Amino acid sequence: MKIVIINYGAGNIQSIKFAIQRLGYKAVLSDDPEEIKAADKVIFPGVGEASSAMKKLKASGLDTLVPQLKQPVLGICLGMQLMCSYTEEGDTKGLGIFDVNVLRFNHGVKVPQIGWNQITSLKSSLFTGVEEKEHIYLVHSYYAPVIKDTVAQSYYGVQYSTALRKDNFYGTQFHPEKSSTVGEQILRNFLEM
Repeated sequence: MKIVIINYGAGNIQSIKFAIQRLGYKAVLSDDPEEIKAADKVIFPGVGEASSAMKKLKASGLDTLVPQLKQPVLGICLGMQLMCSYTEEGDTKGLGIFDVNVLRFNHGVKVPQIGWNQITSLKSSLFTGVEEKEHIYLVHSYYAPVIKDTVAQSYYGVQYSTALRKDNFYGTQFHPEKSSTVGEQILRNFLEM
């Protein structure tokens, strides 16, 4: 199986790569459209700031490629947020895969949310073998509200989407690669789809 992690200069790519290796798979980093299109699974990571990340995607043409992919695609953290229509972070237009605007937390909570939170309302094969109220690891100041594509939720001053799914596209606000055995199970489920 060919697993490609999209390399566009945003993300803690090495920790995702190591998490995949621990599961017995090998992933390559690439920004080459042909290599990405030929992958069996694509991981779209992201740590950083939305507008600069989107500029990097546009500079390499990946902003038009990613929404056209047909294989399973997993967006992680900022990767998931960039798959949405828009984010308030940097007033940034997203890829439009998920029809939702990403908002900044402003509900009297400390920003960013850093640490462990529970996931609930699990509705996807991404969560096979994962119990309701398991803890996952998050670092974020912006969130996607709950919509019809929401397949997992958390609460931090407001109920929000911790995972989205539409067709072959999946997104997690949390970092599966940093979420212990629960995150490993979620990554395994994605890779075994």
